[in-house]
Amino acid sequence: MAELSDGRGILYPTRLPTFTRSPAPDDLSALIRWFWIPQWRLAPGRSSRQEVLPFPASNLVVESAGVALSGPTTGASHRDLQGSGWAVGALLRPAAVAVLCADPSSVANEEVPFVAPDLHQAVSAGMTSDETADLGGAIEAFADWSRAHLNPADEHGLLANAMEDLIATDPSIVRVEQVAHELSLSTRGVQRLAQRYVGVPPLAMIRRYRLQEAAKRLREDPSLTIAQVAADLGYADHAHLTSDFRRVLGFTPTSYRRHSTEER
Repeated sequence: MAELSDGRGILYPTRLPTFTRSPAPDDLSALIRWFWIPQWRLAPGRSSRQEVLPFPASNLVVESAGVALSGPTTGASHRDLQGSGWAVGALLRPAAVAVLCADPSSVANEEVPFVAPDLHQAVSAGMTSDETADLGGAIEAFADWSRAHLNPADEHGLLANAMEDLIATDPSIVRVEQVAHELSLSTRGVQRLAQRYVGVPPLAMIRRYRLQEAAKRLREDPSLTIAQVAADLGYADHAHLTSDFRRVLGFTPTSYRRHSTEER
């Protein structure tokens, strides 16, 4: 499972507003990876574009305007921050997604309203757009709501979590057949598991985690060549990594490395 210090998915860390991650309590760890809270206060007329390559997962997000379920994405995404504001989100494990959404693929690349007025009220009570926000209280309120509304992970949910953990942590996993072998499932069984509990195909999950890792290595270790990164992460060659970058992010690994270095 990804750690709190995991830098994957954040394309330009220096642009982040005040950002807090907090681990889910032990009794919720099979349902929520972590809680995350950005806060921002920008001068009038200023904006900050936050560009991310999200984890292949869903988030339940509380903001001042309401609650939304943000589904898994198949591309990069961005949000332009202005004025002042906050959000409190929970990065969901697959076992929790199935409780909140009957068909996760129906919310892929979408953010849909989620009716939970009690969650909105409880979390909002602890949040303001300035330093007086009670982040711990907001997270505790979110955790309490989750205990009351999310069923404990069952056998199939735990298997879906294991699939996610395997793909996320083992760079040698580059094919769905490998996942099936490790989990003692058929390839079709893995595909059904991903469809029911994640909302994107297992191969898309694999490619997303590898691309996230590639971007992180290119950004953080200038001594690595693009060819080395490609080889380490199971890409056939430099050209395949470049193609993946262009298709998902719209630019090359070389361009990304240059821009991320310039922003430090």
